[in-house]
Amino acid sequence: MTDKTDNSSNMAARDWVQILKKYREPNSLRSSFELGVSVVPFIILWVLACWVANFSYIAALGISAVNGCFLLRLFCIQHDCGHGSFFDNRTVSDWTGRALGILTLTPYDVWRRTHSIHHSHAGDLDQRGIGDVMTLTVEEYHQRSRWGRLLYRAYRHPIVMFGIGPTYLFFLTNRIPSSDFSQKKDWISAMGTNLAIAILLTIIVKFGGWQALFLVFLPTTLIAATTGVWLFYVQHQFETTHWEENHDWQVHEAALHGSSHYDLPPILQWFSANIGIHHVHHLYSRIPFYRLTEVLRDHEELANSSSRMNLRESFKCASLDLWDSTNKRLVSFAAAHKLKHG
Repeated sequence: MTDKTDNSSNMAARDWVQILKKYREPNSLRSSFELGVSVVPFIILWVLACWVANFSYIAALGISAVNGCFLLRLFCIQHDCGHGSFFDNRTVSDWTGRALGILTLTPYDVWRRTHSIHHSHAGDLDQRGIGDVMTLTVEEYHQRSRWGRLLYRAYRHPIVMFGIGPTYLFFLTNRIPSSDFSQKKDWISAMGTNLAIAILLTIIVKFGGWQALFLVFLPTTLIAATTGVWLFYVQHQFETTHWEENHDWQVHEAALHGSSHYDLPPILQWFSANIGIHHVHHLYSRIPFYRLTEVLRDHEELANSSSRMNLRESFKCASLDLWDSTNKRLVSFAAAHKLKHG
């Protein structure tokens, strides 16, 4: 992570809310344009990959890989819909999100509820477990049994976190909501999305054959899912992130200091719909993604926050696993071992 003075700390985190409020209004024409330049290429590349698969499996996989980037962008638009920041009409936002949820294999209403909980409790050590990456403190880890520590190490291993994890999350976990049957809206959302996905897959196999399923649908979805999980991970799992016990936790402090500014190259920033500007997003989630760059342009303090990291620096985050409550740092298992044994 770049060594910068956190100028944003000169102002109380909650004071930014009033400043950022003026950026909250979406532009319906701009939102429609952003949706169009994401959906249309996605469909074209889908059809092209299916056609190319008749001649070259390798070429079809290559096109599908590129299309995974467009699917990632559609998920980010769905994310904005969930916050009510994409269209000023909430009904239009919700139904756009539900439609996109079929393509992203994500039941929109279930995801919107759990993601709202994530925003409400990010960085609160007493409110972990819903919509976040499971993170133990150093003390909690050492208090676990040998088997418990092994399971946690397996969970945090990059092969599981970024390989097996995305497949498990999007293909299995998303099919059945974790809430009980009293959450009828969650079950309607999940089952409705499952039915729509089943119909879509049937159409894909009927007109494109099994090769369309295995050479186009699966690679496109897996690449988008893996990249999406990585982005979500980096947004809060960095060395100087912010965790506090509930009595010391403040939502705006956690938003500003516990969310990263992932400074990506322009093309990756476009495909990820500016989601890397996550500290601003958490401070004011109603800002449309295409206005987040306006915030950085107008407020140098936020553009140069201490949580800013580039692509190369971000890879170090994959080795951080435990929260050191004493030193207020996310540390590796090796560092945690040294803390215990000196």
